[in-house]
Amino acid sequence: MKKITFLLVAIGLFSCNGEDTPSEYFNVAVPVLMSKTEFRNSVEVQGPKRVEVSGKIYAYDNYIFVNNRFNGVQIIDNTNPSSPQAKAYIKIPGNIDISIKDNYLYADSSSDLVVFDISDMNNIQVVERLEDVFSIYDYQIPEEADFADFSSFNNSNDIIVDWTIEKRETNTVNNGGPQILTIEAAMADNNVKIGTGGSLARFQIFEDFLYTVASHEMTIFNISNLSQPTFVSTQYAGNNIETLFESDGFLYLGSTDGMYIYGLENPDNPNYISEFVHWTGCDPVVVDGDYAYLTIRGGNNCGDQESVLEVIDISSKSTPTLVTSYNMDNPYGLGFKENNLFVCDGTSGFKVFDKTNPLDLQLIQTFSNLNSKDVIPLTETLLMIGENVLYQYYYNNGTINLISTFQLD
Repeated sequence: MKKITFLLVAIGLFSCNGEDTPSEYFNVAVPVLMSKTEFRNSVEVQGPKRVEVSGKIYAYDNYIFVNNRFNGVQIIDNTNPSSPQAKAYIKIPGNIDISIKDNYLYADSSSDLVVFDISDMNNIQVVERLEDVFSIYDYQIPEEADFADFSSFNNSNDIIVDWTIEKRETNTVNNGGPQILTIEAAMADNNVKIGTGGSLARFQIFEDFLYTVASHEMTIFNISNLSQPTFVSTQYAGNNIETLFESDGFLYLGSTDGMYIYGLENPDNPNYISEFVHWTGCDPVVVDGDYAYLTIRGGNNCGDQESVLEVIDISSKSTPTLVTSYNMDNPYGLGFKENNLFVCDGTSGFKVFDKTNPLDLQLIQTFSNLNSKDVIPLTETLLMIGENVLYQYYYNNGTINLISTFQLD
């Protein structure tokens, strides 16, 4: 995730002695704006369409949901895993994540939470929208920008839907000119049906609550009335939060700096328990029993250290302890099924470890020649997403075998 530090500055333009100074040019990102009214009216259920940039994946019932990053969700009918079929597309501007419970789909749309009734896949309906509940969302500032000019942006009325890049001289802006922002590196009921997300998810459902994270905040919703969720609160959650995982009544928040653990004794008010700190790196986490498994991806916007898979003893939630680590090449998401740990190692493929002994993981299978990003282990099949390709595998006597591939674009 691109981490953005918003620091208001006025660029100084004149030397103290009044002499002209040489011009310096910067790439300034200027937002393309849409009114919130128009933005909110643009949600639409459409026929299947190509996924331009695949994001998060989510499994519910016989369907797979693939995020078309910042644009919407492709719905795939997976009744026959050997031949998945595109079913529909929900246009949701500003969408990154979803969660589903009992046929109600919750999706972020920049600053809003939108609720869909998907009980009839042939007639998907918007049933609720909670406006301006997310104070932090991804502004998608272009990476080539040195500064972003927010002078025309009114947060109360506008949504940023795109950017243009302008070359500007420092001496074109004086202390009375537009405000410029500097950019630092990149931005229990058996009858209840809840979907399954991957390890890169920022949405999690636990009992009657939906938890979402972004940057440094956790936003909580009460979904006891599924069609009419209510906003509970937004609280500080940690630094540079990227992912969220629930296990046995605890929330595990993956950040670029480590892993935060929160208790859910009071689900409407998660309590901070502890933090496990590591060097800076992109960091999804999954938990099985007394051990947490997390990948740290170094390089680029994620940090300048090596990439590893870490195993953390969390038997004591107040003192999580690193017990071992394994070098990786380019790790992203991960998941587990019984004694198998599945790790998406980016350009180095998809790897399967035997975690019978969590302190001594054994690599048992590697799928090379693919770029793997995230994985969802289901009861009988495993879903893995790469660069706009959805892969499905069957478990078979300790190994997995390819069932099908589905091109998303």
